Amino acid sequence: MGRVSRRAFAVAALSAFTMMPPASAAPGRDGKHGKDGKGGGRAPVSEMRGVWLATVANRDWPSKPGLTVTQQRAELLTHLDTAVRNRLNTIVFQVRPAADALWPSPYEPWSQYLTGTQGQDPGWDPLGTAVEEAHARGLHLHAWFNPYRVAAHTDPTRLAASHPARKNPEWVVPYGGKLYYNPGLPEVRAFVQDAMLDAVAKYPVDGVHFDDYFYPYPVAGQSFDDDAAYDEYGAGFPDRAAWRRDNIDRLVRETAGRVKEVRPGARFGISPFGVWRNAATDPLGSDSRAGVQTYDDLHADTRKWVRESWIDYIVPQLYWNIGFAAADYAKLLPWWAEVARGTSTQLYVGEALYKAGDPAQPAAWQDPAELSRHLTLAKEHAQVRGHLYFAAKDVAADRIGARARVVADHYGQPASPPR
Repeated sequence: MGRVSRRAFAVAALSAFTMMPPASAAPGRDGKHGKDGKGGGRAPVSEMRGVWLATVANRDWPSKPGLTVTQQRAELLTHLDTAVRNRLNTIVFQVRPAADALWPSPYEPWSQYLTGTQGQDPGWDPLGTAVEEAHARGLHLHAWFNPYRVAAHTDPTRLAASHPARKNPEWVVPYGGKLYYNPGLPEVRAFVQDAMLDAVAKYPVDGVHFDDYFYPYPVAGQSFDDDAAYDEYGAGFPDRAAWRRDNIDRLVRETAGRVKEVRPGARFGISPFGVWRNAATDPLGSDSRAGVQTYDDLHADTRKWVRESWIDYIVPQLYWNIGFAAADYAKLLPWWAEVARGTSTQLYVGEALYKAGDPAQPAAWQDPAELSRHLTLAKEHAQVRGHLYFAAKDVAADRIGARARVVADHYGQPASPPR
């Protein structure tokens, strides 16, 4: 499932909402962090200013499958140039959107989003070009992988003949109209790591990035059929949910270790759905009433990964406005800051630029100042080291000037990514 649809899902996942008046706008402090504004008026700024460049379903790039090499390359470079103009410093480039590849991989077929046909060589190396051209512009590039999604349909015969999912059908679970690799199989966990680490070994990426898909988002009336794997590997766990969480914990720990081995300078980060657990479920949870909780529904213990410092950074998707009753940005932000306090995991915030000016969104998102208010709030928490914006197409379009407002209020100086 693509990031474009999962963001719509993030709203649907909330049980209910009410609106509060938006907070008043406040001027930014030109890159300073923390209540005390440490760093000085023109001191060098170090903060994450990133953008997701999504390729699944041709969300951001390429604009459609089947473009010529020249057209694809030109569109890619335009996204990089747009990031520079907006004083961003990091591109999070989706290079494995669905058990495929945007580089010549010995493990998986070329992505269909390039040519329209899975497995067809596009005639160039998008990831290699993106890394080289990003670095030439002073941008960092994080390679963004989806570990377990195989296809947005349930017909294996539509996959390339060479696809590992066709060669190993026992690895695959159909669920919710889609195909997924089974996270409960050790051979699957090893394979997806090998496939992802191939890119990390070949290219000087600055980071390795997962989004929010682990076990799939729940679909009413359906169950994820991992009975056989649970019967074989689930002994010793109190229930299936605990076993599933351990499977994802292993993926995260093992990937972190392998990234450090293969490319020690690269940083490993994850961008989960913004609610770990609601306080009504767990006293350690956030003051929220979300219909999805990553711990319970995706079997992703995102809080644990931060508290144990397993990952270098986390980017919770706080895709709700200030005052949104079921998941208030102003309440979730300090909760995540407290989770990150005292750990070596850096906290960045995922921002829903795509909602700004969308008439289907609540009234707060029709105000160009909403996102700027988010950054103003974040500066009250020293743990917040920057923001990532979804997504590249929306940075370019900037429908109501929300992006320009952020730049004017908060990005008066260039900034280098945190280390």
